[in-house]
Amino acid sequence: MKDGWCRPCEAATLPAMSFAHLPELALVGLVFFAAGVVKGVLGMGLPTFAMGFLGLLMTVPQAAGLLTLPSLLTNLWQGLVGPGLRPLLRRLWPLQLAIVVGVAAAAWLPLPNEGLGRQLLGACLLAYGVGGLAGWRPRRPRPGREALASTIAGVTTGLVTGLTGVFVLPAVPYLQWLRLDRDALAQALGLSFSTSTIALAALLAARGELGMAASLQSALALVPALAGMAVGQRLRSHLSEAGFRRCFLVGLVLLGAWAIVAGG
Repeated sequence: MKDGWCRPCEAATLPAMSFAHLPELALVGLVFFAAGVVKGVLGMGLPTFAMGFLGLLMTVPQAAGLLTLPSLLTNLWQGLVGPGLRPLLRRLWPLQLAIVVGVAAAAWLPLPNEGLGRQLLGACLLAYGVGGLAGWRPRRPRPGREALASTIAGVTTGLVTGLTGVFVLPAVPYLQWLRLDRDALAQALGLSFSTSTIALAALLAARGELGMAASLQSALALVPALAGMAVGQRLRSHLSEAGFRRCFLVGLVLLGAWAIVAGG
């Protein structure tokens, strides 16, 4: 199917729509809907989930092009919509600023091996998720040291984002260490992912690696992704705090295992 429906080309483009392509287009829509549900429940996981399945249908550049707008806009929706926005911004602005600084600093560093980077990322997520399910809970930073901790976590996250294109570490475990409730955690993840995505896009544009024409094609994938996210958020509202935490940690384990397999 990779060679038949979506042929490799210079820029990632969607195939011309025809009745012969409707089953594949419907399958792509279903992938983005399911990825949106995962993100709505866990607050993360849309790119990882979608890339895993889109890789069966098309080339990696095509899949990455499709993911651009759904990833950015679902993160913005998740981060900006909600009553806790102002308190979170007051509390987490050092983290957001430090992410931008870290991404900018990554521009001066050599790019690592992509496969190894993803395997290391997967191992960290897997270890953290297993530790959380086993009952290990690190201490929350003291109030007087939270700004410093946010700065360190943000710079490190920015560096990892700039070098690998993946922006979950150490931001995800750090935000969970803050003991935010389920909705505040999901919103904080959305804010951090939005900052990382925008900063990474600016870095790629500066390097001349961002294909805007291809990215616009991803608008077609936005509707099922947003619909799935709305469904996932409804499901999350029915979970208890303990249930959400369990789902979140299980999600980290699954995403980590997936990253290890994909990086091999």
